[in-house]
Amino acid sequence: MADFKTLDDLPADLTGKVALVRVDLNLPMKDGSATDVTRVEAAKPTILELTEKGAKVLLLAHFGRPKGQRHSTMSTSFVQGDVEKVIGKEIMFIPEVMGPVVEQSIGILRAGDIGLLDNVRFWPGEEANDPDFAKGIAAHGDFYVNDAFSAAHRAHASTEGLARLLPAYAGRAMEEELKALDAALGAPEQPVAAVVGGAKVSSKLDVLTNLVGKVQHLIIGGGMANTFLAAKGVDVGKSLCEHDLTDTANRIMDEADHAGCTIHLPYDVVVAKEFAANPESLRTCNVHEVAEDEMILDVGPQAVEALGDVLKTCRTLVWNGPLGAFETEPFDAATVALARTAAALTESGSLISVAGGGDTVAALAHAGAKDDFTFVSTAGGAFLEWMEGKGLPGVAALRT
Repeated sequence: MADFKTLDDLPADLTGKVALVRVDLNLPMKDGSATDVTRVEAAKPTILELTEKGAKVLLLAHFGRPKGQRHSTMSTSFVQGDVEKVIGKEIMFIPEVMGPVVEQSIGILRAGDIGLLDNVRFWPGEEANDPDFAKGIAAHGDFYVNDAFSAAHRAHASTEGLARLLPAYAGRAMEEELKALDAALGAPEQPVAAVVGGAKVSSKLDVLTNLVGKVQHLIIGGGMANTFLAAKGVDVGKSLCEHDLTDTANRIMDEADHAGCTIHLPYDVVVAKEFAANPESLRTCNVHEVAEDEMILDVGPQAVEALGDVLKTCRTLVWNGPLGAFETEPFDAATVALARTAAALTESGSLISVAGGGDTVAALAHAGAKDDFTFVSTAGGAFLEWMEGKGLPGVAALRT
């Protein structure tokens, strides 16, 4: 973390100071309350640490996609109650992000109090990263803290612009995320394995291209594996497959050979004639035995056992995406088995495991393995862009 200032670099006493803190409060809602407060829980340590030091904390966040216009249903006031429950403190809602109303509210707040500004995306200057808009917000703060890695791939006023205008620090959740990502691909303990699953090669082309030059073992699952199998001449029946990308798959495999990266594809698979829970046509077979009217829906047990043996030879694992159609039983079996193997290796101290992405978090939770991974990122787009090797504007702006 030598490149970033953290909360450790702030004075012990922040009484009289105003902290502008970017957090992720874009929570899934149902019947007026959040169905998942993981993002608030992630921001809690940073918020409480700043209040305990006496700072007045102003929370900056987006909620939904209002595209530069006020929408009554997208106000951050909708999540105020959920944030208060998690943080354990009353929060003042402030229906602006800059100007006299914000200034008056700061005057009312006492040392250690929290204010929640309205949806920063109500203003077009946010997504345009307008310098004047950023200056308007910055005028209210003494320093800036970014604790929203999930929004760090956006060069917005509240994620990038403010960091250029005020003393900038990584919050505790951001700090933890950056340390974990550096341990996974920045300066990892080798050998490194990556599990990349999902439906389409086209959605993760940049990820695959980046990883073949960084890892020793690349495990490909999901519908993507079918495209690679087809590129090797395997008839995948009516499986989900991007036949127009077989040349691309072959190029990636050639690049992997050149880089000394072993690509692992399933050699036994679970197939069925229809995609449904526990179908009558369910069977396991060699990849060369898939019938014309069958589709591959999961990695087979022999391949999963072999993949587990691969992980036992590795020191670091990066995971993004399930191996099969894990939402529907029994096509969750491979993902569950390999996730539990990775969790056990992590618990024993032999593996550093870092995972991220929406489907990945759900799959690991389904497997009962999420809590045993070294680090699981709840970020979607930001985690994917990091795996692609792209610079993240919100992170770059924090560098000292």
